[in-house]
Amino acid sequence: MIVLVDGRSGSGKTELARAIVALHPSFQLVRLDDLYPGWDGLDAGSAAVPELLRTGTWRSWDWAADGPGEWRAIDPAGDILVEGVGALTRESRGAADRAVWVELDALTRRERALARDEYFAEHWDAWAREEDALLAREHPWTLADVVVDGAEPADVSAERLALRP
Repeated sequence: MIVLVDGRSGSGKTELARAIVALHPSFQLVRLDDLYPGWDGLDAGSAAVPELLRTGTWRSWDWAADGPGEWRAIDPAGDILVEGVGALTRESRGAADRAVWVELDALTRRERALARDEYFAEHWDAWAREEDALLAREHPWTLADVVVDGAEPADVSAERLALRP
C-alpha cells in the first residue's frame, strides 16, 4: 500500500504520518524534509516522489552541510507512506493507493512551524511562495481521498483513511 500525506508547512502532516505508522508499523516512512535539496528545493523534492515510489531510492539532503547527503533506500514492494509538502501531485497520485490532504489555517501553521524550527523563520516567506506556486499548479487537495483537519491530525482513525488493519 502506498499512502501520500500532503499539506502546507505546519499543518500537521508529520503528526498524522507518525500516528499512521504507529497503527500500521509495516509502513516505511519517507519524509520529504529529508529529500528537498535546500530551501528552494520544493519543486525538486516533489518531482522526486514518483521515482522514489518506483525505485525505492533517493538522495537525502544534508541540511547541516547544505548539500547532497547519503543515498537511502526502502523496499518499493512494501508499504510506503510519503509525507511532506508536494507529496501529492497528479503524477504521484497515480502510484498511490490513498492520498490525504491536511488543512489548517495560516496563522496556526506558521506558529507550529516556527515553534518546531525557529531557523525556518528566515525562510518562511520564500518557502510559502514555493508552496503557493506548487498548490496553484497541482491543486493537491482535489486529488486527496480525504481532507483532514490539521488541528487534531493524530485523532483521525485508520478506518476514515481506509487503511487496511
